[in-house]
Amino acid sequence: MNKEIMKFPFYLIVHPFNGYWDLKYEMNKRINLIISFLVIFLMVLTNILRTQYSGFLVNIYNPNHMNSFLEILYVIVPLLFWCIANWSLTTLMDGEGKFVEIFTSTCFALIPLILLNFPWIWISNLISMEETAFYYFTNSFALIWFLFLLFIGNMTVHQFTPLKSITIMILTVIAMGFMAFLCLLFFSLIQQIIAFISAIYQEIVIRY
Repeated sequence: MNKEIMKFPFYLIVHPFNGYWDLKYEMNKRINLIISFLVIFLMVLTNILRTQYSGFLVNIYNPNHMNSFLEILYVIVPLLFWCIANWSLTTLMDGEGKFVEIFTSTCFALIPLILLNFPWIWISNLISMEETAFYYFTNSFALIWFLFLLFIGNMTVHQFTPLKSITIMILTVIAMGFMAFLCLLFFSLIQQIIAFISAIYQEIVIRY
C-alpha cells in the first residue's frame, strides 16, 4: 500500500463526508476490504489488551477470567449482524449500498474507537481516581465519533436523507435484536436435540 492509501482512513474520520464519498466511488474495493479486515484485527486486539491490561481503577473485568475467543466474538458478531440487518432493510427501501460497501463503511467507522481507546490501556495504569473522569470522557467521545461516522457512512453509501438514515439505523438495531433472539432460539433448540439424542443413546447402551 502506498502512503496515500495508508493516510486515507485518517482522512476519512476527519472529513467523513468527502471520505465516505471517495470510499464508495473512488477507492479500490479490494484495498478497502484489506483495510477493513486490518481495522477489525486492531479492534479485536484493542479489546483483548484492554480487558487484560487496563488499570484496576477502570477495568471492570477480571483478567484471570478473560476469554480471548469471546472478545473476538464481541467484535465480529455485532459487526456482521449490523451489516446483514442494514443490507436487508436497505435493499427493501431503495438503498444504493452493496453489502461490501456497508461492511467497509462500518469498519472504517470503528477507527476512532481504536485510536482513542488504545493509548488509554496503558495510561489507565498511571492515573488516580480523580483522573478516571478523563478516561470515561475519552471513551464517550470515541463512541460518539463512531456513531457519527456510522451515520455519515450509512447516509452516503445508500444516498439517503439524514432523517431516513436515522430511521434505517434505528430499524437496523431492532433487526439485530430480532436476529440475536432467533440465533439464541436456534442454538437452544440444537442443544435440546443433542441432549435428546444423547439420552436415547445412553438408554440404548444401558439396556443392551
